[in-house]
Amino acid sequence: MKNKVILLSSDQLGAGEKELGEGILETFFTVLKQQEELPVAVFCMNRGVYSLTGESFVSLQLKELEEKGVDILACKTCVDYYELGEKLVAGQISGMAQFVELASKYEVLTIS
Repeated sequence: MKNKVILLSSDQLGAGEKELGEGILETFFTVLKQQEELPVAVFCMNRGVYSLTGESFVSLQLKELEEKGVDILACKTCVDYYELGEKLVAGQISGMAQFVELASKYEVLTIS
């Protein structure tokens, strides 16, 4: 995962049942945070910003990644669209310009 940016565009992994997808996404980040090499950043956009709210168990994993030095970023346009500004418990609000900058420097792994 070294030198990678994870683009999280959904609050679940895969297109099946919502509860299953949320659980798989939580497992992905649980395993990821235990790795020796961590990504540079996780950029959440579209419904991925829901993973940064207290309603998502994934937010706990993302908060721990943040504490380990991984930048956890939320698309401002998406946060505003879903009116989640007051509900974020992990990460910081960012813009598409920062994602473009990260994408120009690092390999992007898209999770959807």
